[in-house]
Amino acid sequence: MSRPVFFADDLGDAAIGGVLGLDGPEGHHAAQVVRLREGEHVDIVNGAGRRIHATVRDVRRDRIDVSIDQILDEPAPEPRVVVIQALAKGDRSERAVETMTEIGVDVVVPWAAAHSVSQWRGDKAQRGVDKWRMTARGAAKQARRSRFPDVLPLAETRQLRDIVQGASLALLLDEGASAPLSAVSIPDHGDVVIIVGPEGGMSAAEHDTVTSWGARPVHLGPNILRTSTAGSVAAAMVLSATARWR
Repeated sequence: MSRPVFFADDLGDAAIGGVLGLDGPEGHHAAQVVRLREGEHVDIVNGAGRRIHATVRDVRRDRIDVSIDQILDEPAPEPRVVVIQALAKGDRSERAVETMTEIGVDVVVPWAAAHSVSQWRGDKAQRGVDKWRMTARGAAKQARRSRFPDVLPLAETRQLRDIVQGASLALLLDEGASAPLSAVSIPDHGDVVIIVGPEGGMSAAEHDTVTSWGARPVHLGPNILRTSTAGSVAAAMVLSATARWR
């Protein structure tokens, strides 16, 4: 059975043989929801690559104490997978972030595309980003990841230029493209950027802009996928062609 994973943001002073306490929401979840017991094994991660194998030594109402058995610093993966995800309506955006996190996406960029049905204006933009970050964190723990995805601030099309131009490979998901993603050679280093348009499709100006920056139009196959599904499928195809999934 897999070890349950819990989050602690400060693991810099951890030492093998030492004791670490989890309280707050993580401690409550461990003690009251997971119902851990003394002697059970858990992982504690900081979301930035550090993983601690630990053994539960004490359980209280909203806290557990664990003894540190092993400390692992896991390297950043190569290539890094970045998904520029157009905002989707309802809770589909959160479902997309959840699935992409479980698959292994490293960076998610919320994109306010011209034809996005959902629009984040004013304070809604920060609330939306915060919700995506919470979703990514929960999914990362479920997937037992030591590194959590970075969810960047909401971006307009013009703000995507550096991300696209700085990529080792940039892919624009386009149902009208002549080339399938499955035929593309995936680099083994740098960023692979996947651009996912909104439900209403990208505007012609957006399409021309991102392709002028070097994004390569590709399709995923004969079926048309929702914007909330396409990024996850594309990320899985990319990762399956790298050493990360071997």
